[in-house]
Amino acid sequence: MIDVLLPLAVVVPIVAATLPLALGLRYDRVGWPIAAVGTTAVAGIAAAIAAEVVVNGPFDHALGGFLPPVGIELVADRLSVAVLLLVAAVSVATLAFARVAGPRGNPFYSAYLLLVGGLVGMVLTGDLFNLFVFLEITGLTTYALIASDRSGASAYASLKYLVVGTVGASLYLLGVGYVFLATGTLNMLDVQAQIVAQAGYGDPLVRASYAFIVTGLALKIAIFPVHSWQPDAYQRAPDSVTTIVAALVSTTSAYALIRVTYTVFTVDFLAANEGIATALLVVSTVSIVAGSALAAMQSNLKRMFAYSSVAQFGMIGAAVALANETALLGGIVHLIGHGIMKFGLFLGIGLLALGYGSRQIEDLASAARAAPYTSGAVAVLGLALVGIPPSIGFLGKWYIGVGAVDAGLAGGGAVGIAVAAAIFVSTLFTLSYVARLIERFYFAGAGLPGDHGEVPGSGDNAATDGGRASDDGSDESPAKTADGLPAPVEGASRSSLVPDRVPTAPLLALGLAVFATVALGFGGFALAEWFGPFLTEAFA
Repeated sequence: MIDVLLPLAVVVPIVAATLPLALGLRYDRVGWPIAAVGTTAVAGIAAAIAAEVVVNGPFDHALGGFLPPVGIELVADRLSVAVLLLVAAVSVATLAFARVAGPRGNPFYSAYLLLVGGLVGMVLTGDLFNLFVFLEITGLTTYALIASDRSGASAYASLKYLVVGTVGASLYLLGVGYVFLATGTLNMLDVQAQIVAQAGYGDPLVRASYAFIVTGLALKIAIFPVHSWQPDAYQRAPDSVTTIVAALVSTTSAYALIRVTYTVFTVDFLAANEGIATALLVVSTVSIVAGSALAAMQSNLKRMFAYSSVAQFGMIGAAVALANETALLGGIVHLIGHGIMKFGLFLGIGLLALGYGSRQIEDLASAARAAPYTSGAVAVLGLALVGIPPSIGFLGKWYIGVGAVDAGLAGGGAVGIAVAAAIFVSTLFTLSYVARLIERFYFAGAGLPGDHGEVPGSGDNAATDGGRASDDGSDESPAKTADGLPAPVEGASRSSLVPDRVPTAPLLALGLAVFATVALGFGGFALAEWFGPFLTEAFA
């Protein structure tokens, strides 16, 4: 009966999503407790699923008792469990931040729970059409959450994402239709078998189906040049929404790309269709460099790390296209690491905005003196994003780079070497904007003239407490203290433990993200062993 945990992981948040709206007819503030119980339950179920996979190996559940390939199957293996645990942990931690940062209201918490249910469904499903259903649940709730602060800027960003996301979902569905025409089935493992038995890797329908599916997922992931929705969505969404969207939404779409490529079409398809693999490799390589270069040009923190995600997902796309075991291991490790790092970075950015009203790099002169723990956490996560060891950011890049070099030396030509070079160039760009941020935190002396801050008592920035970035995202200059430090906004949280004017619970979550980022950096062999069964199966 342990397999019942799989549908429970999906059903619990989706059913719980109805309760804030239903009970909200009578109670005004019932949303957050329900969301807290629902996400905590998902975390407990995820832990139980992970324990079962570790002890007894992968397992599945046939919904309604209808066995595949006719019925819909939910599957847990080591890859899906790793992403499931990431979804569960981030959803609980982000909810603690949303309680103090907003948005509030029962409809918000219903959409939040529905998003969690959609993400869990994407991770666990073993059916291509069912993946589309959960992809749409995730997309629709994300559109609503981005616009949940009801500002014009966030509504525009949401509409832009809606248009692009709808195109992506439509292309994915078209690809699934071609798969069904070619094989007569939608179950992932059965499609894998029927492609070999009925169609063959060179069948035009099979090729077209993969091309449409990958293009649709690329729009969802935000790989250059189909990334245009992401910077606006990340910047204009409420801070708590950006935190979960940046950590999970594109991450689960990238997981779907790995799952579809290696479980459905397999590495043999990529070997038989070098043109398709090369096209994905070229696009991903361009995304690595372009995303990093665009990020280096930004001054808004959320927008900067949004473009950074374009580069990081380009690395994961390249790892998929390289089609060797080392690169794919790096792509998977980077997928998990990116989710943790971006959760921590956007949480830290949100806390600085909540406590000090600072959203621009230039407003953060000597922020480490005013908020040492928050600034320190963001600095460590930024260095992990660069790939400084020991961190999971280094580990993922290292495996992808080594896999790219191996592919080039094994006959992959210049493309494999170009991927390794692109990762190196991207790392330099990433170092440039992370170093700029750290310089503002620690080395931009408050109270010094010129590029290092205004002289205390002069200009508009000499205001006392109360400065705040505008709610419409227009990035007004925050107030400064008499010493020239970022001034806490009026009513900012106080803690008896740290000097940072930020809430305690989200700060603890930020600390855990930093710990996980560094601790997993020491886990190279452990991670390789954990994902080994999936990799062995993929390259058997």
